[in-house]
Amino acid sequence: MHIALTVGPLVSLIAGILILVIPRLLNFIVAIYLIIIGLLGLFGSGNLHL
Repeated sequence: MHIALTVGPLVSLIAGILILVIPRLLNFIVAIYLIIIGLLGLFGSGNLHL
């Protein structure tokens, strides 16, 4: 049996659990996500696929 995990769903799962445990983290998690997506959009992701 082969199990392949990609980074996106794993990060989403961890972020969701952290938000449930500590709701104040929501602002930081959303801000970091938006910054990363913005930087990837500006500079291009090249071969990086999340």
